Amino acid sequence: MSRVPARTVFSDPVHFLAFGFGAGLAPWAPGTFGTVVAIPIWLGLSGLALPLRVAAVALVCLAGFWLCGESARRLGEHDHPGIVWDEIAGFLLAMLAAPAGWIWIAAGFCLFRLFDIWKPWPIRDLDRGLSGGTGIMLDDLVAGIFTAAVIWVARNWAGA
Repeated sequence: MSRVPARTVFSDPVHFLAFGFGAGLAPWAPGTFGTVVAIPIWLGLSGLALPLRVAAVALVCLAGFWLCGESARRLGEHDHPGIVWDEIAGFLLAMLAAPAGWIWIAAGFCLFRLFDIWKPWPIRDLDRGLSGGTGIMLDDLVAGIFTAAVIWVARNWAGA
């Protein structure tokens, strides 16, 4: 993995977005920092009506396929750890299943990071088997779906 200079990230809109507005420059755990960046984005989206929230998350996810792939191509690396737009998109997707409240945001954060780091089947196969923006994005989107499923079960069990 090559270290990407901050000036490269902050001077190129593709890298700036793909690196989560600079969060991907973190010297350790850039994916976790990228997920942290997703929290205020989620808070901004959570006040929207559900159809608008779903549309916004879909737009973030769809844009990520090109954005992550293009950033990786420009860097010459398949999935540079600093590219964290996929974590942002995956967390936002996961949170569509969550009720309002910080406990659900914390649960979503922890579950999403667990699935993204652990990479149970089929997440691991997607991460290793696909290239370009598709490979970068899909494993995190599936981690988001796994997180959403656990949140949905917990939400219904808790009666929230």
